[in-house]
Amino acid sequence: MATPSASKRIWGWYFFDFASQPYNTLLLTFVFAPYFATVVGDPAKAQEMWGWTLAAAGFVIAILAPILGAIADTTGRRMPWIVVFSVLYVAGSAALWFAYPGMGDVWWILALFALGLVGMEFATIFTNAMLPGLGPKEEIGRISGSGWAFGYVGGLVSLVVVLLYLAENADGVTLLGRPPAFGLDPETREGTRLVGPLTAAWYVVFMIPFFAWVREVPPAAPRQEPLGASVRQALADLGRTLRLLPRRQSLMAFLLSSMFYRDALNGFYAFGGIYARGVLEWSVVDVGVFGILAVIAGAVFAWVGGRIDRAFGPKPVIAGAIATLTIVAVAVVLISRESVFGLPVGPGSHLPDIAFYVCGILVGAAGGMLQASSRTMLVRQADPARMTEAFGLYALTGKATSFLAPASIAAMTAATGSQVWGVSPLIALFLLSAWLLRGVDPEGEGQERWSPQPGA
Repeated sequence: MATPSASKRIWGWYFFDFASQPYNTLLLTFVFAPYFATVVGDPAKAQEMWGWTLAAAGFVIAILAPILGAIADTTGRRMPWIVVFSVLYVAGSAALWFAYPGMGDVWWILALFALGLVGMEFATIFTNAMLPGLGPKEEIGRISGSGWAFGYVGGLVSLVVVLLYLAENADGVTLLGRPPAFGLDPETREGTRLVGPLTAAWYVVFMIPFFAWVREVPPAAPRQEPLGASVRQALADLGRTLRLLPRRQSLMAFLLSSMFYRDALNGFYAFGGIYARGVLEWSVVDVGVFGILAVIAGAVFAWVGGRIDRAFGPKPVIAGAIATLTIVAVAVVLISRESVFGLPVGPGSHLPDIAFYVCGILVGAAGGMLQASSRTMLVRQADPARMTEAFGLYALTGKATSFLAPASIAAMTAATGSQVWGVSPLIALFLLSAWLLRGVDPEGEGQERWSPQPGA
């Protein structure tokens, strides 16, 4: 069999983002998450159960991500892990078809959803670790940005298809004003429930180019010892990395900075729809359009950010994105149905809606650039020989404070009794991440600084 060209390897790698993005877009954010409240019947109870499920999945990811990454780096294999976690992704998402309205025990549905989420997150860690092998250092930013943009396209196309033809509202019709396609029963919400199997099928189909064209680089000296010995060596290497981490000041500063800005960005994603519904009294249709605009902006600017990254490096892209998101966080606090940026508006004014749409577009644009350049920056900061382990640590720090934005928003909302002021803690999180970013060396610490030191 002919070896795939460098271009095909890169496009195959892009297809993982395209194949996996619907889990975030359709299940976590815009379709299945709000539908789950219908399944439970009590929105407050549904939110509580959803929160515990995400917390449990996040805990598993945080604990196991660096360990599995270390094992993969020690054994020199990543593709088998991607296959295993792809199976979890497909099984977990496909099972959501059985989440019918009014069902009794929903915990097993949540368990399967969490299984798919864990599969998606772990598969992402191992595919991200392949990024350095796709091109020279100066091209990594462009490749990462283009891949992230292509992933947003996958999320956008799947969301449009679901909103137009499958997901029905309380009246049993889709955004086109028609019943769900294929004769699906709106009474039992079959159109919306199909989002789970659709996500699974989408992944299976669009991962074909990945498995056909991507080849992992074999280790220079493959290990022959039993798996148990490899695991012990991997844990020892992970322990050494953690002990040395405080000495790697640039990597440490980046992990801490990204921990806070990713948490704040996730706060935007998680609470944007709820905020618009409560403060601006938007309908489900308005929120759907808002989501489509944000995803389009994310796709375009992830691609643009990749070009800027190639020209100037990832740090200016990250800094610019954080600054934009900080400004948006301030702006959101100043938008309500009664006023925009302190200026009163009339009862029928569309200015608050327009302003919030602009904020959504900016969040999508800055978020796409930020996430794409973040993995480029990690490639620069990490030990090239321990890349999967580094992305595992990146996942660990991303989950370690994942409660912070939701908890701070909930606390501020309770203290002020206002949804508007409730989102203000995001400003502090972005400012803290910008301050920590100052300690990041834009070129990384270099391979020679990762060499073993006497007594380390």
